[in-house]
Amino acid sequence: MSERKVLNKYFPPDFDPSLIPRRKQPKNSQQVVRLMAPFSMRCNTCGEYIYKGKKFNARKETVDGEDYYGIKIFRFYIKCTLCSAEITFKTDPKNTDYSAEHGASRNFEPWREEKAVEEEDRLAKLEEEENNPMKALENRTVDSKREMDILDALQDIRARNARNERVGQSVDLVERLGAEEIETMEDRRRKLEEEEDEKLVREVFQKIPAAGPSSASGSSGHTSQSPEEEAPTPVVTLKRKAEGAEPDLHSLLPEETRALLSAKAFAPAPPVKKKKTNLMGIKINKGKGVAKPKPVAA
Repeated sequence: MSERKVLNKYFPPDFDPSLIPRRKQPKNSQQVVRLMAPFSMRCNTCGEYIYKGKKFNARKETVDGEDYYGIKIFRFYIKCTLCSAEITFKTDPKNTDYSAEHGASRNFEPWREEKAVEEEDRLAKLEEEENNPMKALENRTVDSKREMDILDALQDIRARNARNERVGQSVDLVERLGAEEIETMEDRRRKLEEEEDEKLVREVFQKIPAAGPSSASGSSGHTSQSPEEEAPTPVVTLKRKAEGAEPDLHSLLPEETRALLSAKAFAPAPPVKKKKTNLMGIKINKGKGVAKPKPVAA
């Protein structure tokens, strides 16, 4: 029996996908989707309130002839939970939101009325300034004062940013100097250690010219050579004997090893067990009995 969920399927050698018949669907067919109400609304038929987030089995379709800079607009169909009246709403890419289209109205939209309120205030202000010149002068004075306050606040922000930048640069400079000082101290310490090592090597090892046939022939011959033509003198490195006495092997061992060796040296020797023998010098074997003599057949 084959598996229910398989990853690979068998395709015969003569399989031709172009021979598979295609389903002919309408150009703008509706699709059933599961969604939640994007905003709280009220049904226009029965007055039922539908809160935001309520789940529906909706039908989705693409709106013909409408788009926003090439972005498709989708329409959704749902039914009222009380009277089953059809409610439609569609996407609003311009405001990154949804807009109620038919069958229901949104409960509260304060952001939708902001532009209308601003436009009304602007028109009322212009009308008041036309009828009252002193009011226009006061408005211009208030606007100029507001602009000066904004410029002063902007200047304060710029000065604060510049001061913070200078403080940050000084802190970075101090940190950089401290890091360079630390690196200089480390280099100095490393150089001192290398010099001590070189000095110790020079104390232990010594280079002397090797006595060979070339040196002997050079001393016996009467021909003189120029400094450039003289052959380099071979050098032999010899290890000099240490000035003081050589350290004892016991002193080179670590403390734990020395303590262990000293404990073993002073530990008493284990007693030796003596074998028991009788007076005649015969060894008694307790594990086995004495062999009895076999009877002789007559």
